[in-house]
Amino acid sequence: MNASFMIAAPTSGSGKTTIARGLMALLTEKEYRVQPFKCGPDYIDTKFHTAVCGRPSINLDTFMASPEHVRELFARYGKDADVGVVEGMMGLFDGYDRDRGSSAEIARVLDIPVVLVVDAKSAAYSMAPLLQGFINFRKDVHIAGVIYNKVGSERHYKMLQEVSSDVGIECFGYLPKNAALEQGSRYLGLDFSSEPDTLALTRLLEEHVNWNALLKLKVPTGGTMSSHGGNCGFPRGGLPVLVALNAESFSFIYQETVGRLGNVRFFDPEKDVPDFSGIDLLYLPGGYPEKHLEALAANEACRQAIKDYAERGGRIQAECGGMMYLCEQIVTDDGEYPMCGVLPYSITARKADRKLSLGYRRFVLDGKEYRGHEFHYTQLWPPPPNPSRREWGLDTLSQEKIDSKANQAPLPSGGVGGGFQVYNAKGEPVDTPVFRYKNVLASYTHLYEIIG
Repeated sequence: MNASFMIAAPTSGSGKTTIARGLMALLTEKEYRVQPFKCGPDYIDTKFHTAVCGRPSINLDTFMASPEHVRELFARYGKDADVGVVEGMMGLFDGYDRDRGSSAEIARVLDIPVVLVVDAKSAAYSMAPLLQGFINFRKDVHIAGVIYNKVGSERHYKMLQEVSSDVGIECFGYLPKNAALEQGSRYLGLDFSSEPDTLALTRLLEEHVNWNALLKLKVPTGGTMSSHGGNCGFPRGGLPVLVALNAESFSFIYQETVGRLGNVRFFDPEKDVPDFSGIDLLYLPGGYPEKHLEALAANEACRQAIKDYAERGGRIQAECGGMMYLCEQIVTDDGEYPMCGVLPYSITARKADRKLSLGYRRFVLDGKEYRGHEFHYTQLWPPPPNPSRREWGLDTLSQEKIDSKANQAPLPSGGVGGGFQVYNAKGEPVDTPVFRYKNVLASYTHLYEIIG
């Protein structure tokens, strides 16, 4: 890469995703080969990146992988690109433990310059101490300049340029206030079912941002491959891996995970019936299956084929939405929808039952540590069995059905009543269950690695 930089911000909601995506689209339009990257475990921003760049966006995460692995990813995916654009996450120094795992840490690991996107709405010279603090807080993080967002007028912008001059930081331009550029949200991430007007955004950035100056920002060197667990636990032997893929129901997949699986076949659980002949692994990634329950329930042949595969000992890794799909049913405010029935639990996606579970997760399985990330609002229904108490808690289930579930249920291997414990990034125990049933491993956690 001839140029590379990170788009970051002092806080979430400053507009870094809008500006990062817009710059990617603008530079691609100018016929530069743009390699997109995303700090952290986010699956949704990467979809926008891929759509505008025509190249897969790569997650860079220093909790789920080592610094060496992050450097190697950056070098490998960017080797034939003209420019690498990294979108940060949250505020620049916000990590899972102070600034550990933050965008700033990734900027240090990659030795790339940071361009701060600052929300300048209702502010002028007060931006000076804010920028001064970010510039001087960590000398090993190089803040190359600033782009102001939500600028009200040319006069407002001139005042902000004076701020940049006084604190000694380059001003690359600004984005004017424009309500049409605001992006909706779905659950935790962006709503990727409806994309804002990219063309209007690129025209504004072309007019108001010195994108040529961004192309002069320096390029780092690459590192060598390494990650937690050494070989990443990917299947060996070249046997095919069958991966459920759908634009929304099953779409939360790390590009690096798929890229290293080797022989991959995809199928759509809403439309297809999978062929398991010669398959080494069925991978059911996360997504939003609760948004497409009628289609998933209607494909009874697919659901039955997956259950039969699991019962005869087929190897399955299911994460979040994939785990939900393996349960008996998903219950919403509109009704109950049958799923595969591999795990004798139900999932409630009813609004009254929504509860946010969010954060990094790690656990040790068969002597090896695995790391991943969890976010969901749906809940297991009833809760997994705990030997010390019976807390089922949903009056719409008959006691007979509850007792039947208790007798059938595979014990979760982590969290509530299990054989090993799941922890968050700080090493604190969490009640995330990991289900092991025959050769099925299922959990709400999105893992960075395939279980070996």
